[in-house]
Amino acid sequence: MRGRAIKLSPSRRLVGDLMRFSIGVPRVTVQRQMNLAPLQQARMAQQSKTSWTVLFLKGYALLSQDVPELRRAYVKLPRPQLYEYPVSIASVAHEREHEGERIVLLSTIKDPEHRPIAEIEELFLAARSKPIREIKQFRRALKFARAPGPIRWLLMWLGLNLGRQRGRRFGTFQLSVYSGLGAESLNPMTPLTTIFNYGSISEDGTVTVRIHYDHRVMDGANVARALVRFESILNGAIADEVRGMASSDAIPGEAMSGTAS
Repeated sequence: MRGRAIKLSPSRRLVGDLMRFSIGVPRVTVQRQMNLAPLQQARMAQQSKTSWTVLFLKGYALLSQDVPELRRAYVKLPRPQLYEYPVSIASVAHEREHEGERIVLLSTIKDPEHRPIAEIEELFLAARSKPIREIKQFRRALKFARAPGPIRWLLMWLGLNLGRQRGRRFGTFQLSVYSGLGAESLNPMTPLTTIFNYGSISEDGTVTVRIHYDHRVMDGANVARALVRFESILNGAIADEVRGMASSDAIPGEAMSGTAS
């Protein structure tokens, strides 16, 4: 059957390069059914509800602060070893429209554990709404994708295996979620140590959360314990910050009501 050849766009080449280096990672998945009713109630009290993605990202960054294995990476230079970072750098996948094609581009957020939730959400909105050419990371990625394959592969291999460069260029963990579309990814791939995602959140706050991890860096029992701690952080520190945001939202309305009366 005669079809047609479609040239690979720069974004498709980027995805192919990431898969090239992800395929060799011995990845294992651990999941936990969580009950996030306290966080869900705090979020419902907000006038402008914070994205679940932002809440999970801040929570995972706090978890990584408590669990140093989540800030480690397996690198091969100058010899095979584990490299531990002092803070987290989140890598987030964004779907954007570019030159008539839906593409996926990655942005990074350094030290999200010490950023307010509102600031993280602003960074998310900018990555999803600003013109692609105005976002430095997106612009550089598309320019890099136009380089010849052997050059791209060599630079990516070096970037992933030099500890100091790896975190800055690729991040320490990745978040990729489709629950807003009513779907879940069961086997996401990344060259990073961990990638996590979650399913649809029910009305009573139950949700399935998965951490997919590099078995060279940590073991399943560590990840299982980390998921327990993750649930506690989401219902504790994250819910508390969301309640504080909801209270701040309510103050102007109360002040206006008092003036009117």
